[in-house]
Amino acid sequence: MAIRNVLEAARKFGVNPDEVFRYVSNFKGLGFSEGTITRVLETSPRSIILNEAEIRNKVDFLTKIGVHRGEIDRVFCSFPGILASGVQNRLKPLLDEFRDLGFSPNEVRREVLREPKVLGLENGELSHCVEMLRTLKCRAAIKDQIFRNGEFRAGYEAKLRIDCLRKHGLIYRDAFTVLWKEPRVILYEVGDIEKKIAFLVNTMKFDIRCIVEVPEYLGVNFDKQIVPRFNVIEYLRSSDGLGDEVGLRNLVKMSRLRFYNMYVKPYPECERIYGRFCGDVVVGNRNRNRHPVGMWKLFKPEPCPESDDDVENIKLYMESLHQENMEHCQDVKKIEKK
Repeated sequence: MAIRNVLEAARKFGVNPDEVFRYVSNFKGLGFSEGTITRVLETSPRSIILNEAEIRNKVDFLTKIGVHRGEIDRVFCSFPGILASGVQNRLKPLLDEFRDLGFSPNEVRREVLREPKVLGLENGELSHCVEMLRTLKCRAAIKDQIFRNGEFRAGYEAKLRIDCLRKHGLIYRDAFTVLWKEPRVILYEVGDIEKKIAFLVNTMKFDIRCIVEVPEYLGVNFDKQIVPRFNVIEYLRSSDGLGDEVGLRNLVKMSRLRFYNMYVKPYPECERIYGRFCGDVVVGNRNRNRHPVGMWKLFKPEPCPESDDDVENIKLYMESLHQENMEHCQDVKKIEKK
């Protein structure tokens, strides 16, 4: 594969195949491993037209941002696309952008080593994502989870989700809006988001643009909420038991109790489809007791032991009340006679 890509690139750029070995020697002379050279030639065959000085400029750039010499080989192997980026017109402006966002050199170095593809970001791309995340209006627990690894990584994770939505047909502005309205999307892996989109378009037969109107679809659990609810609605639709059509908004945003009362509880067969998500109802239409039998006994107050003195005191107290009541009655009769 690497040899074929190199030969095709050599023919495209008018390079003699015999000179390819000289270009490969440039990489070896800079300390790159055989695996990295193969990876570069497979994914970025046009790099064979770079001279040693151009390659060294990229190496020097990484050295200046704190990447150690032994780590540079791994950066090139993970992201061969760095060879296609100009130092002056791409990499340095990108580094200035990171600094303007308030990231320290140590943070930049750490994130470059964690994911070298951050060096392939377009200028201004990370700024838009970070600024959007800083203005999020969501629960503190969700925001803490998003920023658990710092703003830099959160911004890059948001960028990956935006790319995923754009790949499936949303424009940049709509993808941005979805993340701002439903920040929980950032907490899901890109693979999970793609699975939800595939289910939405191929199985549920909704248009991808419905996500802009109902971004909550991407923020709820796929297996626990989306699939069971869709199965219930599909069963009712196929058996003519569904009155009004249920849109994506009602399917996703309806509370668990309301959905159960409207579409599951009246139909025993739907309880079996809804499974363990039907709350206190189990398969077979048998009510599940709230507490085990006899549980009420645990909440019964303990009886207090009574002594002879306690009994005597109670009798004296009751006799005094009776005496007071008698005297009160006699006083009332005297007043009535007068």
